[in-house]
Amino acid sequence: MVNQDDSFIREVNDELRSDQMRLVWKRFGRILIGIAVLVVLGTIGKVSYEYWRDSEASAAGDQFLAALTLAREGKKDEALAALTALEKDGFGSYPVLARMRSASLLAETDAQGAVNAFTAISKDTSVPEAVRDAARLRAAYLLVDTGTYEQVSAEAEQLATPQNALRHSAREVLGLSAFKHEDYARAKEWFDAIISDSESPRNVANRAQMLLDLIAASGKLSS
Repeated sequence: MVNQDDSFIREVNDELRSDQMRLVWKRFGRILIGIAVLVVLGTIGKVSYEYWRDSEASAAGDQFLAALTLAREGKKDEALAALTALEKDGFGSYPVLARMRSASLLAETDAQGAVNAFTAISKDTSVPEAVRDAARLRAAYLLVDTGTYEQVSAEAEQLATPQNALRHSAREVLGLSAFKHEDYARAKEWFDAIISDSESPRNVANRAQMLLDLIAASGKLSS
């Protein structure tokens, strides 16, 4: 008798649950279907976007490599044209890389034009900071041959701080500019800063020491 009662109670509970489920479905079924559809559409959209992004990045990468190949083959005008097109229509980081490479190619024949190009990149806030700093440093190196110490300093001195990853090269370019303009006291300060920094790359430190030795040997500056 007890088993029959338990069976009856279970049947009643099952029926109640079934009725409740029908009521819930009647009330919220469309909403649940809508949510499911949105999830599916979202997944499709995400997959489609990733496929598009990968395809665009791959195409831009191929364009960039093709431009580099043209540059290596000495086809400068064609390389510049390809890089210019990539600057306008490229995907991801490739337009910025194209701008940097274009400026480097320009430096081969037009130093001031290249300085202007690198300076424009360094002032473009849409460009990642690391790339802006690299462009600033590249402009400074070009200015060693064509500009004053003050022009080099305007580009590089802000990079010569202890926290900056480019400080070693920034100190070197400042020292080279000062040395070229026969400001040996200032040159010695920058080269000493390189030598005293335990994290200075060996090749940079070696060049700094060589120039310090030249300054000392010249007798133009007391040690």
